[in-house]
Amino acid sequence: MPVDRSENPLSAEALLDLDRAHVWHPYGPMPGRVAPLLVTGAEGVRLDVRLRDGERTQLIDGMSSWWAAIHGYGHPVLDEAAHAQLDRMAHVMFGGLTHEPAIRLAERLVALTPEPLRHVFLADSGSVSVEVAIKMCLQYQRSLGRPAKRRLLTWRGGYHGDTFHPMSVCDPEGGMHGLWRGVLPEQVFAEEPPDGFDAEPEPAYVAHLADLMERHASELAAVIVEPIVQGAGGMRFHSPAYLCALRELCDEHDVLLVFDEIATGFGRSGALFAAEHAGVSPDVMCVGKALTGGYMTLAAALCTSRVAEGISHGEVPILAHGPTFMGNPLAAAVANASLEVLTNPRLRGGVTWQRDVARIERGLRSGLADARGLPGVRDVRVLGAIGVIQLDREVDMGREQRRLAAPVPRSDLHNAAVPDRGRGPRRDLRGDGGGREGLDQRLTTGRAERISSTASSGESVTCSRSRSLTEALPPSTTASRSQSTRPVQYDEPSSTIGKDVTFCVCTRVSASKSSSSVPKPPGSTMNPRAYFTNIVLRTKK
Repeated sequence: MPVDRSENPLSAEALLDLDRAHVWHPYGPMPGRVAPLLVTGAEGVRLDVRLRDGERTQLIDGMSSWWAAIHGYGHPVLDEAAHAQLDRMAHVMFGGLTHEPAIRLAERLVALTPEPLRHVFLADSGSVSVEVAIKMCLQYQRSLGRPAKRRLLTWRGGYHGDTFHPMSVCDPEGGMHGLWRGVLPEQVFAEEPPDGFDAEPEPAYVAHLADLMERHASELAAVIVEPIVQGAGGMRFHSPAYLCALRELCDEHDVLLVFDEIATGFGRSGALFAAEHAGVSPDVMCVGKALTGGYMTLAAALCTSRVAEGISHGEVPILAHGPTFMGNPLAAAVANASLEVLTNPRLRGGVTWQRDVARIERGLRSGLADARGLPGVRDVRVLGAIGVIQLDREVDMGREQRRLAAPVPRSDLHNAAVPDRGRGPRRDLRGDGGGREGLDQRLTTGRAERISSTASSGESVTCSRSRSLTEALPPSTTASRSQSTRPVQYDEPSSTIGKDVTFCVCTRVSASKSSSSVPKPPGSTMNPRAYFTNIVLRTKK
């Protein structure tokens, strides 16, 4: 019989031993080779962590939980929405039933996304929403009597999820799904789009896209891309002109256009949706991640009336997809609250999300400028609330994870009070009145600890915002800190879009087309194109 441990909590060491014995973590072996960090609580930008020896510390979350927690942890509006909905109904099946949170969410998504997206299919996760989007496209073409149009076109360097069909449109060499070559459907791949959001479009690349579309038009059901920003492919930015070209080519060849906005949606690139940079609309759009503000899993695939009617008039006039937890009322209620916080200036201190993102972008451009001259830095680029420092060498993620989890001398520990975000003031855990001013001084003098991830040539560190980027650079770079003009620093840390999430770190694996040149994470049998770490700076015991 299981033992009730509610009044006898396990030690950190015991929990981590159980974790290693039973829990399979993302992109890792079983059992794990590197112990994860044990989180016991979260608020604002900070995670409360218990170390194996029982010591406690706080860490700044640098990935906003894989780009999802855009308002920070413990946001009062989202907390209240979750509690209120839980008091009414946590879940009910969506087949044959409906409820207000899902109806209002669908209405809100239609109002926010570009015309003519009108219909919303709620899904469990981003990968599942891509599965649904692909299924929509394949069934649409079949319903119109075009069963031969069953392949997809995308460009290299993309990432669309880890379920079956999304894996088939991830980068075929640099991605992590090469193991499944010969099992996955074989899709059509264009070369990576040329770099540069503001760069003039290259006619040769547009011609390359046009040639592929013309040669494969009879077998293409859809084109699917990440618009403007290729996230896991290295935070690469491309010109909106290529989205315009894809729209024209898809219309010309009766091919549907799918935009995967799971990472770019809800303001991250400076537009509410990245498609708006190009002034075009897809036939199908996927959203997720920030949809619930990082509180729980939920995504959606939106489509036009043309797509929905095409499916509904087919031989099988239904979309045969129905997850058990589709339209979960609790997730939908929190998503509504998250979108209200995003779009209602009264819940943002009178500041619109556009002004907030513009402020973040200015801070990134100013604060990251000096990083261009640091050793080991290949490129620095900024777009909206995305800042990227691309490195030129490998960083050992496992070593840094172990280092971060190790006890720290008390003289090196520090913390600060979190500014009041509507939650009330947070206690200064150091107890000596150090406050945020003290933290600022420590970060800019290089006493905050650095963490990064394994990667090879072409690695990049991506940041929403932070205090000191020198802390995230490779050892050879941080060792040369004293030779730089000043530490990289910028203003008040806030969310990628709102006011709470601080600093995103992404390590990117080489863009080499040879999968053999791509290193594996410790103990992994796969070759990931990119993988991530959540934590950047140790702030205090």
